[in-house]
Amino acid sequence: MPITVSNRRDGEWIGDFSTWLRSNAADNEEQQDRLRRNLRLALEQELTPRQKEMVALYFHQRMTIPQIAKELSVNRSTVSRTLRRAKDRLYHSLRYAL
Repeated sequence: MPITVSNRRDGEWIGDFSTWLRSNAADNEEQQDRLRRNLRLALEQELTPRQKEMVALYFHQRMTIPQIAKELSVNRSTVSRTLRRAKDRLYHSLRYAL
């Protein structure tokens, strides 16, 4: 008995559904612009100086956590916790921005 793969989901063809999604997807460029603007403000206003420094090293200079720890003479766990707290602060600040 041959094994068949169904190309249907809930009575619709998967290809038809993905085509429909592409044609009916809302343009989110305005939301992305607003998020970028608010992210810049949140980076300036919500983070501590230490968090700003580590975020800049991690995201802008693409340094790893061990590299940041060595650069700043702190433990890797300190860098990891500081980055986590910074991300949490940014998330809480930005979650209502859209």
